[in-house]
Amino acid sequence: MVLLSFDIEEFDMPLEYNGEIGFEEQLSISRNGLQNILSLLKKHQAKATFFSTVVFAENNKDLIQQLLAEGHELASHTWFHSKFEIEDLKKSRERLAELFNTEVTGLRMPRMMKVDEKEVEKAGYLYNSSVNPTFLPGRYNNLKVSRTYFKEGSVLQIPASVSPNFRIPLFWLSFHNFPLGFYKKLAKDVLDKDQYLNVYFHPWEFADIKDEKFKLPGFTTKNTGKAMVERFDEFLTYLNKTNYNFGTFQEFQKSIR
Repeated sequence: MVLLSFDIEEFDMPLEYNGEIGFEEQLSISRNGLQNILSLLKKHQAKATFFSTVVFAENNKDLIQQLLAEGHELASHTWFHSKFEIEDLKKSRERLAELFNTEVTGLRMPRMMKVDEKEVEKAGYLYNSSVNPTFLPGRYNNLKVSRTYFKEGSVLQIPASVSPNFRIPLFWLSFHNFPLGFYKKLAKDVLDKDQYLNVYFHPWEFADIKDEKFKLPGFTTKNTGKAMVERFDEFLTYLNKTNYNFGTFQEFQKSIR
C-alpha cells in the first residue's frame, strides 16, 4: 500500500531562518499548495492522509471538508505548528473531530518532534507517524528505531519510509533534491521490501516560496511551486503503474490487523 501524507500547517518555516512572513501569508501559501495537491490526487484517484494543525483547519474549513468528501483522511498535527503543550494532543484530536464530524485517530508531531508515547495513548490516538528512522545531522538520530511499523503500548507506530539499505530517507527534502529517477528507485525498493511506502510532504512545497524575504536555503526551495506540481504528477503516474494501491493510514491499520 502507498501511504501518501501531507502535513497541512501554517507556513512558518521562514521564521526558522530569521525570515519575514505574516500569519495571513503563512495561511494563504499553504492554502494555495493544498488546492494544488487535491487537484493532483483527484486526477490520479489517489487517497491520502492529511495531518492538520487546528489553526490551519479552522481557517480553511472548506478545504478540509473537500478533502474528506473526496475520501481522504484527516489526522492531527497538534494545535499550532510553532509551539506545543502536552494538552494539545487530546485537545487537537477532539477539536478536529468536532469541527468536521470525522473520526481522528492519527498523530504526527510538528517537525517530527519527540513525544511521550504514554501521553499519545492517553490522548486517544490509535497510531502515530512521528518518527523518521534515520540520521539527520542537527535534527535527529533514530538509527536504532525500527524501519517498519511496530506497536508501542496500544498505539501503532508507523515510521516514515527509509531505504532498506543505508536508511536513506524518502521524506520531502529527498524528493526535491534527489534526481527523480533515483527517488523512484528508492520508493520501489521500499515497496518490494516492506510491501508499503510511507512518504510525507507539505502544501507549501506546491506553492511559490522563492521570496528573498523568507531567507530560505536553496535545498528547501529547490523544485518547489510549479516544478513540484509537475514532479509530483510524474511520481503519481509512476506509482499508479505499480501493483500497489493508495490508502489512508486508517485503511493501512485495518489491513495489518
